[in-house]
Amino acid sequence: MNSKQIVPALVLLAFVGVNGCRRAAAPSEQPAANATDAQDRQHPESGAATVVETRFFSGSIGNALDLQMKLKREGDKLTGAYSYQKIGTKIDVRGTVDQNGNVLLEEFDPAGKQTGIFKGIWTTDTEGAVELKGDWTRPAGDKKTGFSLHQEPIEFSNGAEVISKQIKEKNKKLKYDVDVAYPQLSGSTDPNYEKFNRATRGLMAKKVSDFKQEMTPSENPEDTPNPAIDESMSSDINIGYEVVLAKDDLISIEFTVSSYSAGAAHPNSYTEVVNFDLKNGRQLKLADLFTPGSKYLQTLAAYCIQELKKQTKGEDAPLDDDWIQKGAAPELTNYDNWTIRKKGLGITFDPYQVGPYAAGPQKVLVPYASLKDIIKPDGPAAQFVK
Repeated sequence: MNSKQIVPALVLLAFVGVNGCRRAAAPSEQPAANATDAQDRQHPESGAATVVETRFFSGSIGNALDLQMKLKREGDKLTGAYSYQKIGTKIDVRGTVDQNGNVLLEEFDPAGKQTGIFKGIWTTDTEGAVELKGDWTRPAGDKKTGFSLHQEPIEFSNGAEVISKQIKEKNKKLKYDVDVAYPQLSGSTDPNYEKFNRATRGLMAKKVSDFKQEMTPSENPEDTPNPAIDESMSSDINIGYEVVLAKDDLISIEFTVSSYSAGAAHPNSYTEVVNFDLKNGRQLKLADLFTPGSKYLQTLAAYCIQELKKQTKGEDAPLDDDWIQKGAAPELTNYDNWTIRKKGLGITFDPYQVGPYAAGPQKVLVPYASLKDIIKPDGPAAQFVK
């Protein structure tokens, strides 16, 4: 073969070799993962995926009792935010928790300026609920104030959250203040969640409307102001709430209402509850929890009377036996204030119901073990009966 024949042959061989390499490589090529996939598949050096846990807390810093905090824990890193029910403004926090449970959280205002530091201990009870306790200080370390937070039973798996809304009003002419907080669900497009929002929003609006109507002077000219009432005194209504349980299909809320009319001996305090079936979009009645025809009121009353009587033991016992028998008798009006909890049915008896005002509200948790024979098998509480 002469030199003129060698060159084309070499070119042909090179072309065939490159093409073959491309065909051989083709089967191993994979489409690039998108950003979400890459983030979800990140692994630490140990090779195990980092678990991100989201927890919701309620508690206090000093005397501020309506603090709510959301924390995400990823390994030893903590991020989140907190606010007060009756203020609503969120304060960002970030920090760490070490293997011994020592927590350090720094808080920042919307402008990014550090405004405080949480130093405390992260502990977990036998059921996995977390409690945080320690001290809050300013960045310089001054103004030390104790804080205490406990995990709320909020277990949404669909991205929903419980946020706080407020109704605030101050009327200088009629001398009254309105300070109300109520829960709303956000982060879900489920129409049943909006039905819950309307139910709680409507309940609070009615409470405020009724209070304001009481504060409006009567048009009857025979009604004159009571001269015994100090002109500097004012009236108010305050409402806060507790998230007793929040799951994808069920939410249970207990409201604490305190209203005061100028000149009264003390505030009027009582409880309101909203137990809502998020699966079917309706507010629950107590009878919905039990099998039709069961004597659930008698069962509840028997347990509650027994428990309340235990509280009368001792010299300083504030409850009277006759008062208990009447206020906890098996009548539906005595069991208006009930909530669904993980361990049992929570019953709240308002002041004056089973004891004097000074004794405050009385609470009884009726365990599901005492109710399992009458709990409706396909009802909202059946999931907690073991």
